[in-house]
Amino acid sequence: MSASREPLTLDERRRLGRSLRSNTPRLSLAVLAERPERYDAIDRLRQQGRSRNPRLLGLRYQRMLENPLAFYRGAALLMAEDLARGASSSLEVQICGDAHLANFGVFASPERRMVFDVNDFDETTVGPFEWDVKRLVTSLVIASHQLGHDARQQETIAVGAAREYRSSMARFAQQTRLEVWYASLELDAVMRELRGFFSDSAKNKIDDVIRHTQGGQGGDPFAKVLEYGENGPTIIVDPPHFTRLDDPASLSVGDAFEIVAGYASTLSSDRQMLLGQFSVRDAARHVVGIGSVGTECLAVLLVGRDDHDPLLLQVKQGQLSVVDQALGRDDAGPAGERVVRGQRLLQATPDVLLGWHSLEGGEQPRSFSIRQLYDRRAAIDVEALDESLLVAYGRLCAWTLARAHARSGRSAEIAGYLGKSHRFDEALAAFALAYRDRNHADFEALKDVVARGGITVAT
Repeated sequence: MSASREPLTLDERRRLGRSLRSNTPRLSLAVLAERPERYDAIDRLRQQGRSRNPRLLGLRYQRMLENPLAFYRGAALLMAEDLARGASSSLEVQICGDAHLANFGVFASPERRMVFDVNDFDETTVGPFEWDVKRLVTSLVIASHQLGHDARQQETIAVGAAREYRSSMARFAQQTRLEVWYASLELDAVMRELRGFFSDSAKNKIDDVIRHTQGGQGGDPFAKVLEYGENGPTIIVDPPHFTRLDDPASLSVGDAFEIVAGYASTLSSDRQMLLGQFSVRDAARHVVGIGSVGTECLAVLLVGRDDHDPLLLQVKQGQLSVVDQALGRDDAGPAGERVVRGQRLLQATPDVLLGWHSLEGGEQPRSFSIRQLYDRRAAIDVEALDESLLVAYGRLCAWTLARAHARSGRSAEIAGYLGKSHRFDEALAAFALAYRDRNHADFEALKDVVARGGITVAT
């Protein structure tokens, strides 16, 4: 709880936000800072890889080479360092740290409703709110460019997302703390939460976006993951997605048992009771995404009532957030705990079995976040979106990001800083277009290093 002094009024908090423009004008957010003369983007990626499993680095680079958007997803450190060199507001909240368009998606809430929300928090920390917005808007521009859209179309998509974030934050500033806290995007009532601010045509487009999710919402989510033999269910080996734990330098099945047993203490008492009704049956290495490839990640199979009552947990190693690296800060505590605390704050309906645990053995402690895997999740199929659908999807993500940031309690100050004009929208669009070109240059640099044999990729 805050101190007992008289709180600032809504107008006072807005004025406070407006006053911050004198230090960081909104148009200054359009400027992409120059890199130091000897900055080597690919060498920075190599250095980041030193803390990861060397057997998986080739796969990480292979995935980053698929296209500029894939590279962008894997190069969050580069963008964080670029942002740290430029102008930033002093309005800090809990941020995602890697809010690109593929880190939003559909999943089941604890009440088993399908919701749309941020769904990856490896880089979450406290930072300038606009870093997340820039990361999102730039990803939309890169995706738009990749789909063959011209510069005008890309700018339209960028402006639409930035404007939605700004207008949504203004609305959240008017809401009570509890109204902000309970706001979510349920797929069966998506427009109700947006309170009619979209036109009828936009509503139809958003319905189309939801239909373009990958992964599906029905059927058995474990059908392609588990196989049943004489001794019950096991995880299907499906390289590189799922592989056996055969690397002595990495996590073992015994570690999986220890992590699951130890992390229960970070759950509430009722959820400890639920977890206690399951027992660990199998574990496998799990490789997913792009940016996190090379960190330790396990899929752990548990069974409850019987062999046909499975539960899959994801155990994911936490490392220092790229935002904290760029700002020269150390983790204040275990990285897994940072990830979980950030997710619980940013996500409207976090997983009921979300928790963390640290392994103290070895050369240095390793910290992990744990959550359910395949809890009726679905991701957007970017390749299926045209310009109007990408505009709608960008607005969905921007609304979601504004709601996540508003939960830190600074919506009025951010709304005051953003104001009612288009300056913020135009500044972020200009930044995104500039960063699109820098990202493409870095992508080409990686291709060149690989072609010269400087980096080995998986085949």
